[in-house]
Amino acid sequence: MSRRGAEPVPVLSLRAGDSPRLEGEDKTHIAWLAETEARLPAILVDRRSMRVIDGMHRLLAASVKGWETIDVEFFDGSTEEAFLRAVEANVTHGLPLSQADRRAAAARIILSHPQLSDRAIGESTGQSARTVAGIRRRSTDAVPQLDARVGRDGRVRPLDAMAGRRRAAELLAGHPGASLREVARAAGVSPATAGDVRRRLERGEEPGPSPPGAAGAGDARTRPVVRLSPASELERLSRDPSLRHNDQGRRLLRLLQHSAVEPGEWSGVAAAVPPHCTVVVMHLARQYAQMWLGFARELDDRARVIDPRGNRQSNGRS
Repeated sequence: MSRRGAEPVPVLSLRAGDSPRLEGEDKTHIAWLAETEARLPAILVDRRSMRVIDGMHRLLAASVKGWETIDVEFFDGSTEEAFLRAVEANVTHGLPLSQADRRAAAARIILSHPQLSDRAIGESTGQSARTVAGIRRRSTDAVPQLDARVGRDGRVRPLDAMAGRRRAAELLAGHPGASLREVARAAGVSPATAGDVRRRLERGEEPGPSPPGAAGAGDARTRPVVRLSPASELERLSRDPSLRHNDQGRRLLRLLQHSAVEPGEWSGVAAAVPPHCTVVVMHLARQYAQMWLGFARELDDRARVIDPRGNRQSNGRS
């Protein structure tokens, strides 16, 4: 792994990374950073995925300021190394990690870097070697006392189970030939969970079930679903010069127009599929659904950078 000199990178080309903060970003801290006049320090970004390792608060503050670029230092290394680097950076500067964040990070690092001593992990997470040793002892299936738990198969189980499921979904989309065991190991979930995520994606569903009371509430990663009228929204989008006057914009409009179906129009469509075509149409529908879900997640990541305060309506109107 390596780090090189900082260089300006477009704000909208960057994505949220795997943060050690269990509660997500602090909006008060973002607002404070946005009010400062000085140039913000460079953020650390994974070169391959363009996801932020350290500096999400600074990125969101830059977006609030209306900056088009932000200084970036690129990181080359594995996912596990990137997370370790994120924890170390958040311990040594910026908004401090909470004790719960540090305990969860230590539990995860114990799993990904079992060769590291308790003292080394303690230095990385801002805890004493004795505290890390206690976390290591308690990280068993019999005593689920941690913010990030270790299951019977030795995998970390964060309290936010959807985080692991989302990572598994991204890995399955990017590496369709990977085995469930490989996906589970990389995402920090069990093979059974990875299998469940794959089946859900094949059905065109989200990676996991919505938590009770979450309907319409959204979370740090997903905005609430708003039901739109395809006809009226497409008419408005088709008049937008930023879409009409470039090839990719016109391509997007064509794709949206081909997919524009009112809810009532699905009635009877399934019955019209000939028996000998049912399986093929089913697989195509699932494949298309996965592609649109991946596209929606990409836009959701971008929306977080464009509008850190979450004031923008999901249909694009302010």
